[in-house]
Amino acid sequence: MSGPYELLSQIVTPVDLHRFSDKELVQVAQEVRQAIIDNVSETGGHFSSNLGTVELTVALYAAYSLPPDKVVWDTGHQAYPHKLLTGRLPRFDTLRKHRGISGFLRREEHELDHFGAGHAGTAISAALGFAAARDQLGTDEKVVAVTGDAAIASGMSWEALNHAGELQTDICVVLNDNRMSIAPNVGALTNYLAKLRSRPEVQGLAKLAKDVVEMIPGPAPRLAAGLRHGVTHMLAPEETGTIFEEIGFEYIGPVDGHDLPTLLAVFRNVREAKVPMFVHAITVKGKGYEVAEEDSRKWHGVVPFDKTACELPKKGGAPAYTQVFGEAMIEVAAEDPKIVAITAAMPDGTGLTSFAKEFPDRYYDVGIAEQHAVTFAAGLAAGGIKPFCAIYSTFLQRSFDQVLHDVCIQNLPVRFVMDRAGLVGDDGPTHHGAFDVSYLSLIPNIALCAPRDATELREMLRFMAGHSSGPIAMRYPRGAAQDVLPEGRTPIRFGQAEVLGVPPGGGDGKPTIAIIALGSMVSEAWRAAQSLAEEGVRASVVNARWAKPLDAETLARVAEECGSLVTVEENVRIGGFGQQVRDALAERGLGKVPIEIVALPDEFVEHGAQPIIREECGLSADALVRVCRRLTAGPKHLA
Repeated sequence: MSGPYELLSQIVTPVDLHRFSDKELVQVAQEVRQAIIDNVSETGGHFSSNLGTVELTVALYAAYSLPPDKVVWDTGHQAYPHKLLTGRLPRFDTLRKHRGISGFLRREEHELDHFGAGHAGTAISAALGFAAARDQLGTDEKVVAVTGDAAIASGMSWEALNHAGELQTDICVVLNDNRMSIAPNVGALTNYLAKLRSRPEVQGLAKLAKDVVEMIPGPAPRLAAGLRHGVTHMLAPEETGTIFEEIGFEYIGPVDGHDLPTLLAVFRNVREAKVPMFVHAITVKGKGYEVAEEDSRKWHGVVPFDKTACELPKKGGAPAYTQVFGEAMIEVAAEDPKIVAITAAMPDGTGLTSFAKEFPDRYYDVGIAEQHAVTFAAGLAAGGIKPFCAIYSTFLQRSFDQVLHDVCIQNLPVRFVMDRAGLVGDDGPTHHGAFDVSYLSLIPNIALCAPRDATELREMLRFMAGHSSGPIAMRYPRGAAQDVLPEGRTPIRFGQAEVLGVPPGGGDGKPTIAIIALGSMVSEAWRAAQSLAEEGVRASVVNARWAKPLDAETLARVAEECGSLVTVEENVRIGGFGQQVRDALAERGLGKVPIEIVALPDEFVEHGAQPIIREECGLSADALVRVCRRLTAGPKHLA
């Protein structure tokens, strides 16, 4: 293949990089960057973070031998160059598309995706596991973990660093330090890294780093000793050693993460070490695409865009649930000075950016530390404050013990707000919020609600602000929050459902079936009922509002009236809303009422556009119509 990918198209495995000269590797890096721009502008995906790791990845893979060596990445936000250097260029135009390649790393997708990467802070632990397995088996491959300046601040990363320093095994940790994750980094470690970057003795760091590694002969047995007097030590006294050295690593850096010749020299020498190594590389998010360099936060995750005009499309239509939540948080906080907001490195993703500007003293970004966020919120609640802890559904899974032990056992009024509940779409199984109804409902004391639309989200948030008798959580989906249902509403009351009834045009008489829907599925249930009404089937719709506590009294009344039920939820079936409804009806002597539970399957759902995967999982209005036809069992309505 000629054209923009002349060399990149020849790479099937990273070992192919060994055929190229260092000058040709510069061209490979250029082609990798161009491939990212060309394809992500068409598919959408994580953009600025991947542009920032191009030279780092090319140098790493040219210096090491993959396979048998292993590189473990922290999240997939920085690993598109990895995909391109492992032979996936021909399929890269399917990135994040349904049945295409994933936007993250997946063991099922490629043999060199050694460890799945969707949540941050896992790479060092996993890499240390690979290194220990190597030591147990007596093999000699090299193991590298690539982490980021936000991921390394997570508690799990430090647990792994501490263990690696104690084991003193052969492992390399590469810190991709771009000074910003999805949002500006926070905490003492961020300030510490900033001090390392700004040391006077590392100005002109590219030349200095190259001079250091050139003084080290080949595979030198004295490599570690030489590196200890590396870049940050050449002009500095010994007492200025880094915290990484104090816990048992040999530290090199900072080095310029875009100076390919220097990176090649560093990695080729580091590969010969036999002790824990730590390479600190400074990179620029969005490197090589000017507008992404200028605003890497805006260009972190993008939808398809015009690469020539360098513009993202303007947003239109109904506001997203995330935006509605952010606006509602400002409203309730303005009325109650005890309300504070907490996020774990996701102010944009959770909608709290404006809140942070409006109430800077009542906003806490704890970094990628969801466990700390939850227990911190518990402490705030115990201290008389009203914390709203805003964490994606899939990320709150990381804090299950803290929710159970630190919040619920003590019955503390922490308010959890879970964005991205249900099927998130293109980000796939690591980000689908498919389990929160199940994993929260099994815990005593906590309540869980789900709004049907934007207006109900605002009303539920206001209800949560006034709820102080115990922990409470709200889940809502990714996407537009359209108010498509009848305007008639009943007030939000604890544990009470809302009966929406039969859509207009459904005729007279009692309904023959009821669709009991939770949260995001209420609109689909209403559309299904409208379609059934056109066929002469009267289907009543119930907006459950609460997964816990269930409104068992209303559900029993509806079951007796309609004779058959369908429950629908954007959560797995096991332990979910539908099973709770079935159990509640059985306890009231209604166990023989025909009930169909529509929920996510007992499997990890693949990535793809939300409408496509919802239809595949049976959660669309059309799928619900088919279920209702079958239950009503009239010949007229058989599919």
